[in-house]
Amino acid sequence: MRLSIPILLSPILLTLGACNSEGTDGAGDTELQLPAGFSISVFAADVPGARSLAWSPDRVLFVGTRGNRVYAIPDHDGDYVADTVWTIASGLNVPNGVAYHEGSLYIAEISRVTRYDDIDETLPALPAPRVIRGDLPTDGHHGWKFIGVGPDEKLYVPVGAPCNVCARSDERYASILRMGLDGSGLEVFAHGVRNTVGFDWDPASGDLWFTDNGRDLLGDDAPPDELNHALEAGMNFGFPYCHGGDILDPDLGAGHDCAEFTPPARKLGAHVAALGMRFYDGSMFPSEYRDQIFICEHGSWNRSSKVGYRITRIRLENGTAVDYQPFVTGWLVGESVSGRPVDLLLAPDGSLLVSDDYAGMIYRITYDG
Repeated sequence: MRLSIPILLSPILLTLGACNSEGTDGAGDTELQLPAGFSISVFAADVPGARSLAWSPDRVLFVGTRGNRVYAIPDHDGDYVADTVWTIASGLNVPNGVAYHEGSLYIAEISRVTRYDDIDETLPALPAPRVIRGDLPTDGHHGWKFIGVGPDEKLYVPVGAPCNVCARSDERYASILRMGLDGSGLEVFAHGVRNTVGFDWDPASGDLWFTDNGRDLLGDDAPPDELNHALEAGMNFGFPYCHGGDILDPDLGAGHDCAEFTPPARKLGAHVAALGMRFYDGSMFPSEYRDQIFICEHGSWNRSSKVGYRITRIRLENGTAVDYQPFVTGWLVGESVSGRPVDLLLAPDGSLLVSDDYAGMIYRITYDG
């Protein structure tokens, strides 16, 4: 094994045709390593730039991108291999965020959220769009969005900081917004959030948990990315004044104390680019994985040596994050990259779907004991 970690890993060999961020084709054998009993396979190939995931009861997977496309991938025969890949929208402005709720598909671009009602009845064509919010900030820097519908039947939409580190008078920046499913009643749910591209709700308590990417240019090993826990509306998680719960910002931290802000529930690796996260409440995986958190670490972009490029697991005990370990590794070997996981989604059978915007693939993780 390449990594020394306190869980047993088993190698799974996949042959991936990768496409890097500049669009250059590449290919190679990628040996992905998972705990014993787990397997990984390809659910869908040829999904360039695959990012956020949403699932329809009609067995259609919707996939956002940081380009201009949104995909729909049907699996009508139920074999967990894509029937085909449809491009259902193009020419959009970074439609990273997708969410499905009660027959409607929500697509979040940089400055707007659009809803498509009764979408299952029209695929692969889109129904008439309804822009439920078209007045969000237009900044491209951290402007791409992950979105989701919470247990309170409201839509959660983050707005990242339009910078590496800065303070803005518009309180929508560096926040998680909340609104009605028709776009009404916009409010700031969480403050001090630099850039979250993944969140989920605890299936037991209904609390929101989210990842947050730390600022750059404080060195290779600081500050950490964060896993945060929002028990209620109005909490402030520190950005831009405090990072990781205990690092005052050298440029903007003067006059502040990190004790003013909510610390992370768990510090993650510095610059790992923690994106999608999900609670696992399926029945396929062993019981010790139930109600635990999985996180996609997309991987560093400007660290002197690369880190991340893996899926990690956060172990919870009584709502407290007590352990942080690799779950899938192998996309990074030395400084060579073959994949960058972005988002996870629980499939109806309890398997996990994983998007990879570097290889342009959707994987499926299963447990067969």
